[in-house]
Amino acid sequence: MTINSKLNDIKAVTDVTDLPVITVTRAHAHACEEDKGEPVTSVTTAEIRHSGLLALDLGTTAGWAMRLADGVIVSGTMTFRPGRYEGGGMRYLRFRSWLDHLEAGAKGIGSVCFEEVRRHAGTDAAHIYGGFLAHLTAWCELNHIPYQGVPVGTIKRHVTGKGNANKGAVIAAVRARGFNPEDDNEADALAILLWAIDTDGGVR
Repeated sequence: MTINSKLNDIKAVTDVTDLPVITVTRAHAHACEEDKGEPVTSVTTAEIRHSGLLALDLGTTAGWAMRLADGVIVSGTMTFRPGRYEGGGMRYLRFRSWLDHLEAGAKGIGSVCFEEVRRHAGTDAAHIYGGFLAHLTAWCELNHIPYQGVPVGTIKRHVTGKGNANKGAVIAAVRARGFNPEDDNEADALAILLWAIDTDGGVR
């Protein structure tokens, strides 16, 4: 199976025939050599090398990146903004449905890492992030998938060398690793994925 066909499998589950209000902003695949060494996870020691590793930058426009079981990496962004006449809870229903479809397209997710944000620009942003976090962790528990939050400073320090690096620096660092993120959301997700791969999920 080619990289393009793998990407089509992932995109097919988000191409919205049954979820018409989800906006598929962007998705692409990257060829990569399979990493050497021990399996990557902070909860178990086997899943990630043999099933998908998903990294998420949570938000209404979410960045995502995933290493499939054979080492191919796909990434992109997804928008979960409610429609004009819908309640705010619709974003979370669509998020949960998207996770189900993404897992099906990837033929299994073995572990999830997400950006753990402790400070927000405002109350609304904090509430929205908390909603996505609650639904993500509940979904992982329901599906018996290990999950881990990674502090923002840890992610930035790993990819740029500075824990207080700005968005532009993170994008540049991810591009230097051979990726081409369209925005800071996708760059953040790729940075989380790279951290998980490079550090065995933080466990040495």
